[in-house]
Amino acid sequence: MSRPSPDSAEPADRLLHAGKHLELRTKGTWEYAHRPNATAIVALFAVHKGHLICVEQERPPVGVCVLEVPAGLVGDTVDGDVPADAAARELEEETGYRAEALEQVTVGPPSAGLSDEVVHFFKATGLTRVGDGGGVDGEEITVHRIPLACAEAWISGWAATDDRLVDPKVWAALWFLRDEVEQASKEN
Repeated sequence: MSRPSPDSAEPADRLLHAGKHLELRTKGTWEYAHRPNATAIVALFAVHKGHLICVEQERPPVGVCVLEVPAGLVGDTVDGDVPADAAARELEEETGYRAEALEQVTVGPPSAGLSDEVVHFFKATGLTRVGDGGGVDGEEITVHRIPLACAEAWISGWAATDDRLVDPKVWAALWFLRDEVEQASKEN
């Protein structure tokens, strides 16, 4: 499906409410969230020595800890920011790993009916540990190294309590890293 051209008869976008980091906007009868301080989102599928690198943090909107792939905003702190640079920065800030190479594997909306955000997904390879990770500016991020050979069982076990959720992007990571998962399973 192609996007409408700028000269189409689309209804004008209108601001309904502005908060510090989010806006509620409307286009015709459709209401949606917009992040005025960012141009996109990045998410990383990162493997180091047979382990999927994930992060855990409390997410107030859902009221529990969430297991996620490292991710962050593009353009929130750097003028002229581009997805690949933001991906490298977020990987290091959140996990303490630096990637030798980043390959964009897909782009898409995480919740097209709720938000105008678009996520750029990267596969991070050739990782080197350069710090502790844990985030910046008061973030309290726990880094998890999940063995690829038993990742599905590990993730399911981690989420077996009522006070934890798994972001579906973690499951997507296993699909995008299926060659590495298969190789790890053969080695064990």
